[in-house]
Amino acid sequence: MAKTIGAFFSLYLATLILLLSSGLFNTYLGLRLTALSVSEVWVGAMIAAYYLGLVLGARVGHRLIIGVGHIRAYAACAAMVTVTVLAMILIEGLWLWLALRFVAGIAMVSLFIAIESWLNEQTENASRGTVFGFYMVASCMGTVLGQLALGLFPKLDSEPLVFVAICSVLSLIPVTLTRRLHPALQVPAPLALRYYVARVPLSLTVLFLAGMLTGAFYGLAPVYGLQHGMDNHQVGVFLAVSVAAGLVFQWPLGWLADHMSRVRLIRIGALLLLCLGVPLWGWFEFPYPALVAFSGVLGVVQFTLYPMGAAFANDNVDPERRVGLSALLYMVYGLGACLGPLAAGGLMRAWGSDVYFVFVSACAALLVVFIRERKVKGTHRSEDAPTQFVPMADTLQNSHVMAVLDPRVDPQRDISHDPVIDDPLAAPAPAAATAASAPTSASASAPTPAPAATPTPAPTAEAPVPASAAAPASRPVPACGPLSPLAPGLPASAGKQQDDGA
Repeated sequence: MAKTIGAFFSLYLATLILLLSSGLFNTYLGLRLTALSVSEVWVGAMIAAYYLGLVLGARVGHRLIIGVGHIRAYAACAAMVTVTVLAMILIEGLWLWLALRFVAGIAMVSLFIAIESWLNEQTENASRGTVFGFYMVASCMGTVLGQLALGLFPKLDSEPLVFVAICSVLSLIPVTLTRRLHPALQVPAPLALRYYVARVPLSLTVLFLAGMLTGAFYGLAPVYGLQHGMDNHQVGVFLAVSVAAGLVFQWPLGWLADHMSRVRLIRIGALLLLCLGVPLWGWFEFPYPALVAFSGVLGVVQFTLYPMGAAFANDNVDPERRVGLSALLYMVYGLGACLGPLAAGGLMRAWGSDVYFVFVSACAALLVVFIRERKVKGTHRSEDAPTQFVPMADTLQNSHVMAVLDPRVDPQRDISHDPVIDDPLAAPAPAAATAASAPTSASASAPTPAPAATPTPAPTAEAPVPASAAAPASRPVPACGPLSPLAPGLPASAGKQQDDGA
């Protein structure tokens, strides 16, 4: 463990510094705009523009790194983040601030692409889980420390902006002085939308709503705290407790997720989130310690939705296509994070700050309505389900390049870059063609040909993981080209699929 930390200490330190500055800045911006009596819609728009830059900037970051290399790209993007922060001291127009936040999002995700490329390239398969875990801890610690650092600045003036700019420049030191070899860049996996949507529609719903909750939390929860009499330090603690609780409780909830139906666990969490939000609708006046306690419990549920939904999705996608799945989950989560602050900000502008928790309860209610075990047919259950539950950071700033370090992913077998040969939404193949391809298809369910039957379209819901399910041994991967009919990653046959009896 100590060897792993030492080997990548410079990269972990850069990650912690960047997320400390980002966490502080996002909270500061909401408080500063609220103190200036700016509409909650604008507050939500600021964080939405930043998240939009994070989502769209991944491709930009890849092209920049390909063009000039990792260290030069990292230095240029760190300088750009610093410029966008300091420019806000000199410029007061909200539309310009909006543009600066969008550019900052593009630059920030490019920084993390550079960091994560080093981790991906120079991590051995046996230690990928450990490296991934430390990276997630560094990410969450940076976010928590960023909230607590807000207490160092009792006045909402330009001092926090200068501190954020210093952190951005400071993050250059461990990366530019690292002795690690120049890494190769991971090429972004294309998004086979039809393939993934057919297999994990419920998981995509969970990720979208989780993104809405997370985006609204970082953008509007500081506004809620300030309008309920909290000072800057109290707002920072209010947010930090929620994020820290979400991180710590991922391990016990992960154990539960490996021993019971993940659909049921997501729905129970959504019901808890719905019920906990109702007392905060404005019916009662709670003291500050009670609000902090509510924040901690809500964080346990809210910040475990992403890893829970990701684990559920991995249970229902072929192991060879999980890098592409992670990219799609990142995009859907990011889209929700862009829309959530706008929706919550509009509601708070019209009906007051207490409506923030009405928004939280509404998102939880949608999860309760749409995520039901009876909708799960067991059609697309993965061969290695139940997959391992992996704790994950709540932030979008960690780019989807990091998916390659996920211990559920085997980079040597992944074929997300290859086209999907058997499109799940395409018309069924003729019976003769199906019989002819049976000996070489990954979806063959018997060694001898079976009598031809009229094919029927398969349901498109994911499969829950029974508590007693055991992961089968991985099948060998045939040596083949990307367009060969022997390519792995085809849908599992009906003979290997099973309902959970819901």
